[in-house]
Amino acid sequence: MACRRASHPSNGRSIPSPAIRGFTLLLPDDYRVHGEDIVVVSFFATAPDHNDGGAPDDPEIREAVMALPSHPRLSRMTDILDYEYAALLLTKAEYDGAFATPPAPLALATADRPRWLDVGGACAFFEAAAPYARKMFAAPPRADLAETRAIALTPRASDPNAGKGPQDEHVRQNPPTGYQPYYYYVGGVPSRDNFRLHDWSKDHAHNHLGGTMRPCQAVPEMSPFYIEFEEYFGGYNFGGGNAQLDFKDMKFDWACG
Repeated sequence: MACRRASHPSNGRSIPSPAIRGFTLLLPDDYRVHGEDIVVVSFFATAPDHNDGGAPDDPEIREAVMALPSHPRLSRMTDILDYEYAALLLTKAEYDGAFATPPAPLALATADRPRWLDVGGACAFFEAAAPYARKMFAAPPRADLAETRAIALTPRASDPNAGKGPQDEHVRQNPPTGYQPYYYYVGGVPSRDNFRLHDWSKDHAHNHLGGTMRPCQAVPEMSPFYIEFEEYFGGYNFGGGNAQLDFKDMKFDWACG
């Protein structure tokens, strides 16, 4: 949740400050889809205290940001509100390298300095988080740019969607992948009373790599190589919802809860 290795992209909109790093994940062998040398994906987002009400664009600021040097494996993404997100694909050497210092906001800044630049992403999120999100922390994070939380990966006991691209069979645009939802309706009759969870899905963690997706709204069609995560998994403003990053095709989607 803090600044890790490699460089920080700027958000490029009317608030020319560095994007906050949400997580840096060392990928398991089966998820290294960009070659055996690319072993890490790092995700960045507009800071949550700069993410409300839409992102007006300023051509002068965008030109200044785009003129800055960028990482050769940087992918930029925007959401429906035009807020900026980014993903970096890193080598093992980059991942093992020295910690990076985030750049200062551009002099063209038209908004307050984001809180995370002073206390770190973890502490900034904790300060503003709702009570349910604070409970995800064993202890309050230190006010430090280098403060992080370790990410542990545990295989799911059962997931029939492992290796399958998520899709909604009713609105899919690609050939069927055999993906099945985590729920069903008793007797095949959709209603609130008939809604049930499949037994195999009941112990699935909310933050996960691949397999069965549990979005807050519609299922975004993605490759099998994606990560689904909640607001507290890095510190974002998803309106109480969650997000999905396809790090093979570099697609990003989120929905409020």
